[in-house]
Amino acid sequence: MSGWTFEDLDKEIDWKKMDGVVPVVVQDTEGDVLTLAYTDKEALKRSLETGYAHYYSRSQKRVRMKGEVSGNVQSLKEVRVDCDGDALLFVVEQKGPACHTGNYSCFYRKAIEPEKEVSTPDYSLSILKELEEVIEQRKKAPMEDSYTSRLFSEGKEKIYKKFGEEAVEVLLAEGRERIVYEVADLLYHLLVLLRYNDIDLGEIMAELKRRRR
Repeated sequence: MSGWTFEDLDKEIDWKKMDGVVPVVVQDTEGDVLTLAYTDKEALKRSLETGYAHYYSRSQKRVRMKGEVSGNVQSLKEVRVDCDGDALLFVVEQKGPACHTGNYSCFYRKAIEPEKEVSTPDYSLSILKELEEVIEQRKKAPMEDSYTSRLFSEGKEKIYKKFGEEAVEVLLAEGRERIVYEVADLLYHLLVLLRYNDIDLGEIMAELKRRRR
């Protein structure tokens, strides 16, 4: 990615006006708007250094890489700053859906139409395989900002402990949306546990198929 450096952008952005957190409109290389996110100085610097979009989560109060868990990363192609210096535009190459609902864009609903989710759920293992590949990459080539890499660096005790904690979170979850959210976390940590032991997801599927017979 060429263009603005962090130093260039830092001078152009009115951080003080925005209390240190600036909105980011995210669109793909075809011009489709994917989502609205937020960045602070740390997230912006990581985005420019790694080439992958990082955002500041206002709910979790931390910087995270887009797609760190799901594998739906955004390769940063261009950054633009608006005329007032209080908003940014990221042009990205999106891998998979950008929205947590499974839709390609977070703006999949029209104001004059009723809300609708993806019509046909994807029951394939494609997303799990993609996630497994990302986890394997973080294991072989650790990234400083990666939660996955940090889990592997902390070793077996931490990986097993987190899986156990997530299992408890599933049991305590109330309501459909919360259960879905917690099970997604559980599956991610299960894949980390499997990769720590060099076990492929395919081996689990083969065992389930054997039992089905």
